[in-house]
Amino acid sequence: MEPENKTYDCAIIGGGLAGLCLAIQLADQGIKVVLFERNEYPFHKVCGEYISMESWDFLMRLGLPLDTYDLPIIDSLGISSEKGFMLNQTLEMGGFGISRYSLDNYLYQLAIDKKVTILQSCKVTAVNQISTEFQEIDTNQGKFRATIICGSYGKYTPSFIQKNDNYLIREDKSGTNYIGVKYHIKSDLASNRIELHNFKDGYCGISKVDQDWHCLCYLTTAKNLQNNNKDIKKMEEHVLFKNPFLKNYFTKSEFIHSNPLVISNIQFNKKQTDVVNIFLLGDAAGSITPLCGNGMSMGMRASKLLAVELIKYFENKSSLEEVTSAYKKSWNEALNTRIRAGYYLQNLFGKKNTTHLALKFLSKTPGLMRGIISLTHGEKF
Repeated sequence: MEPENKTYDCAIIGGGLAGLCLAIQLADQGIKVVLFERNEYPFHKVCGEYISMESWDFLMRLGLPLDTYDLPIIDSLGISSEKGFMLNQTLEMGGFGISRYSLDNYLYQLAIDKKVTILQSCKVTAVNQISTEFQEIDTNQGKFRATIICGSYGKYTPSFIQKNDNYLIREDKSGTNYIGVKYHIKSDLASNRIELHNFKDGYCGISKVDQDWHCLCYLTTAKNLQNNNKDIKKMEEHVLFKNPFLKNYFTKSEFIHSNPLVISNIQFNKKQTDVVNIFLLGDAAGSITPLCGNGMSMGMRASKLLAVELIKYFENKSSLEEVTSAYKKSWNEALNTRIRAGYYLQNLFGKKNTTHLALKFLSKTPGLMRGIISLTHGEKF
């Protein structure tokens, strides 16, 4: 149903984890929020579906009763090489598993309960400054006005942002295009364990989520797919199956759906925290490599950082310029190190010999391994 009043304090473009969490935090402070989501809840997303425990208390404070969902708590890590070596390590902080289908829908329902206006199947086509106080948002469901606009639209930048002269992108120097592929399977992998399996130019994560399912999600280069006639099944057999652990999972697990969820044309580029008075968060602010330490926790953390500054603005305690500066500073302090670590780790994995030797070395230096893992898990927030 179309809302009668189309003027809001804050408009959020994109209803993934970062956007929904931001909307809930603002609504809790009496701020009038509209959120535009191009899909219909609930829906699946390509995602590893492992969340660091750093986010547990935050989600509980938002109002999600995670302790009643019977979620798997993950405290064991295994990393394999294509040659069949497995490195095992305890995860000191660890994480938990939940499908995006479930988590996003829980947050959506919570946001509705908190009086956030959510427009589904709604695509934003343009944003224009119409006065010193308001920006206008053009959508396929009409025009809306808001004082503050936030972008949490994910890895793919909308055309109206790309066309803006003030939008900058710090390109991934390799220029490599990636694809992400996700299945849900039933497997005998222990519920407290996450595994990362390397193969040529890629790696695959497997861990337990809700519904007695495991998430099997992998990232590889578009070139691997092109070399196999753009046939995913053929690529899996010719490339992923060279890792004996992956071959075992693919051939002995029960696949919930025969066809996977796939995203393509992924590039891991460092972007920015704002563009022309639109605040960016989640993957919209910085495309986060899978080895950064779960982008889901990082997106949720960014929502808290931005919410803190926007609440000051709406309480007339901060100017827009001060919000912009403070958010950029806190974002960089909280997330830059993890993003840099992720880029370095990504260069180490997905290479047959290099990865094998690195895992062998790390198996003999547990202190170093613990240090690397600590770079991918932040403090509780």
